[in-house]
Amino acid sequence: MINVERFTLSNGLRVLHHYDANTRMTALNILYDVGSKDDSPERTGFAHLFEHLMFGGSVNIPDFDLPLQLAGGENNAWTSNDITNYYTIAPTHNIETAFWLESDRMLELEFSQHSLDVQRNVVIEEFKQRNLNQPYGDIYQLIRPVVYKHHPYRWPVIGRRVEDIENATLDEVKSFYYSHYAPNNAILCVSGNIRAEQVQSLCEKWFAPIPHRDVAVRNLPVEPAQIEARSIEVTRDVPLDALVKVYRMCERRGEQYHACDLLSDVLGTGASSRLHKELVLNKHLFNSIDASISGEIETGMFIINGKLNKGVSIEEGEKAIEEEILRIQQDSITEREINKVVNSFEAEHLVSNLNYADKAANLAYHELIGSAEDINTEVDRYKNLTPRDIQQAAQDVLKQHNCTTLYYRSSQG
Repeated sequence: MINVERFTLSNGLRVLHHYDANTRMTALNILYDVGSKDDSPERTGFAHLFEHLMFGGSVNIPDFDLPLQLAGGENNAWTSNDITNYYTIAPTHNIETAFWLESDRMLELEFSQHSLDVQRNVVIEEFKQRNLNQPYGDIYQLIRPVVYKHHPYRWPVIGRRVEDIENATLDEVKSFYYSHYAPNNAILCVSGNIRAEQVQSLCEKWFAPIPHRDVAVRNLPVEPAQIEARSIEVTRDVPLDALVKVYRMCERRGEQYHACDLLSDVLGTGASSRLHKELVLNKHLFNSIDASISGEIETGMFIINGKLNKGVSIEEGEKAIEEEILRIQQDSITEREINKVVNSFEAEHLVSNLNYADKAANLAYHELIGSAEDINTEVDRYKNLTPRDIQQAAQDVLKQHNCTTLYYRSSQG
């Protein structure tokens, strides 16, 4: 059981606290409720750009890393479609340094053209390296705008095109910051060997003076249900043909979310999954294949992604996948299959919450989508699923008219 205490500052900052006596360290995890879905269609990649800009110096602290290193700490961050997450860890006796640093960059960044230029170049190089110059790197750049016609999930986190970041102005960057990076748009979770009274005292000292801000009202377009099969075909200089099939599924809070997650594991996670055993080991059609879910807070994606062996046509591989989908829709899933993937999830869940820093991040996310205490019942949500629940998810989600297919052909023959 992970125990949580909570309070809210007068400026709207939600604070969670978890005491962990098994460490001498403490983590500050700040989750900002802003992700790539909050980018403007004309300026995609801004949330990801800010992941970098937030380390470029704040109004009173020109160098974020040096004071933290001197205190024996470290930090990092990541951006998703839905959130931007920052964590700072340090020995508990030096943890006030982390409160000082994190509060100052929530108060105000040190906006300068130099900082923008430096971080913009970093992001552009990352874009080129991951999406343009890496084999199969543009898969989600290609398929997202076909899966999503209206919702901003139609571009990846790093952005739709390099030009959006290249053309970003300092005024646009400032406007995005003040519209999203505010105490009343954040959740702070403090986890480690620190008592609640000290957390409250440090929060009042460092975070309470930050003013409440007018956060941009989120009014995202609703993505209509998909009623026809969609496809896209490209040819690239890659060693093997690839086939990606994406089915629209429910949101993170949806009733079938956990069933879809287990379904993806039964179908395509690990060497004992159905797709791997049948299409890689038995029929030798695919070099590799897996199934996963994207896990977005809003309407998500159920993804089957495979690379075919040479000499096997994409059409042959697609037919074999559809046969496996039909089999799981029509035939009963065994209790053994479900128990295997549930046990695997339970083990992963346990490991992911052993570390005080991981707990801080996980608690903040659960608080955003519901309540931090839900972390304690997550495993039960999977254990309570029946074979019929999994089969029903397969019947509801894995429909041909609900599918977008990417045919990613190799030019190497």
